[in-house]
Amino acid sequence: MESNIRTLSNELTYQAYIMNRDQIWKRLSDLSVREYVALHRITELGQATEIYSGKIYLKELAENMRLTIRQTSKLAGELRDRGLIEWSHDGNGNDGTYVSITPSGRKLLEENQERIINYYGRVIEKFGKDKLIEMLQMMKQLDTVMQSELEEKTEVSDESE
Repeated sequence: MESNIRTLSNELTYQAYIMNRDQIWKRLSDLSVREYVALHRITELGQATEIYSGKIYLKELAENMRLTIRQTSKLAGELRDRGLIEWSHDGNGNDGTYVSITPSGRKLLEENQERIINYYGRVIEKFGKDKLIEMLQMMKQLDTVMQSELEEKTEVSDESE
């Protein structure tokens, strides 16, 4: 049993590495994976509610992308410096800061989405849509278990200190 767990752990780590490498992504997009996801989430979450008219609070983006506020602030700063998002705040800033995508950010996102959809469309056709859906559902279940395990480990570590 031990060798099976070791083999499976190593294979899971290897597959995560293969899926996250940038070679394929660099051919598909002018954005990093993180930048693409951030622009997509800002657009999607900003449109989800009419109250904020395309804005998303930085804290909400951080939670959605599973990043710290510091990491999200750095990412937002880089996107702002490239003119892809606007970063503002209500009042004196104590009520939170928010970001929204700029027209040039939206244009770049749409151009990248087109290439990505074309590529993944061919991949999905060859791999099989039903198989992909099943695999993605299983990956979400695996992520839930992995997150739960991390949270339990954190709680145990906190209790022992």
